[in-house]
Amino acid sequence: MAKKAELYEELKKLDKKTTLTIRNTIAELEAAIAAVKVDQPLEPEPEAEETTDDEGFTKAGKRSKKAVEEAEAEAERQERKGEATETPVEAKKGPKPITRPLVERRGKKYQEAAKLVDNSKFYTLAEAIELAVKTSPSKFDATVEIHARLGVDPRQADQNIRTTVNLPNGNGKTVRVAVFAPEADAKVAKDAGADIAGDEELLAQLGKGAIDFDVLIATPAYMPKLGKFARILGPKGLMPNPKAGTVTADIKGAVTAAKAGKVEYRVDKQAIVHIGIGKVSFGANKLLVNASAFFDSLKAQKPASIKGAYVKSLTVSTSQGPAIKLENSIN
Repeated sequence: MAKKAELYEELKKLDKKTTLTIRNTIAELEAAIAAVKVDQPLEPEPEAEETTDDEGFTKAGKRSKKAVEEAEAEAERQERKGEATETPVEAKKGPKPITRPLVERRGKKYQEAAKLVDNSKFYTLAEAIELAVKTSPSKFDATVEIHARLGVDPRQADQNIRTTVNLPNGNGKTVRVAVFAPEADAKVAKDAGADIAGDEELLAQLGKGAIDFDVLIATPAYMPKLGKFARILGPKGLMPNPKAGTVTADIKGAVTAAKAGKVEYRVDKQAIVHIGIGKVSFGANKLLVNASAFFDSLKAQKPASIKGAYVKSLTVSTSQGPAIKLENSIN
């Protein structure tokens, strides 16, 4: 009864016009109280009053002193950023650099020698060699070189030109010849003028990386033993090759030819052949004979599969001298 009385009093407070009495059951009174509570909206709780300091700032939140200062600083940054975007500062450009001609960037001796060469003219072989000797600015005995730009494709096996030529007057260099062959052939090589000859001793030198020769000649049977040194000899152009005549059974003839002025030449990746035909001290006549021998050899190497001009341009020069255009008499 006590519980029923409490429920009835609670219902009366919530709904003064209720038709229920204390005689109703507890379940009916509880259902009526629940229904009244659903129909009546809850009263909002009173907001907590924010405490502010003397300057009017709260302790935390958006109205705190720190938050207000950060907001003002961000507004200033955005304002400065907008001004910078509206009025960009143009970078000052300096004066355009003046590029001097290549001749003016050379030494005085070269410039004086270059004045003697007419770049618009193609000289005959005799004229070009004589002018090359005259215009050499070097104090040392310079090498006279011929550069031939060919119309071949070095990637094609039949157009990858590589051969040797015997210069009648030599190339002016002391050629150091090494021979890798059995003891019997090594003795023949020594008698022919080879500087180094042997088998195991030469392999020991190569194993140490000691290369003190300009030409390496080997017999065909001994070539497999040089395979492991291909990375050392190949980039230096010293790997024996049948096309160059450095892989042969005629050791005596190969050594004699190398010492007499046998020179190897080959086309590079840019399809250009470079060869030294002698020294300035040779004089024009000897150099002319050597140049003629080279051009005869170059003509004989013309591939059958080539289309168009075989030789595109020819140039004669010394080690440090100006280039001299040469008449193309090969095509």
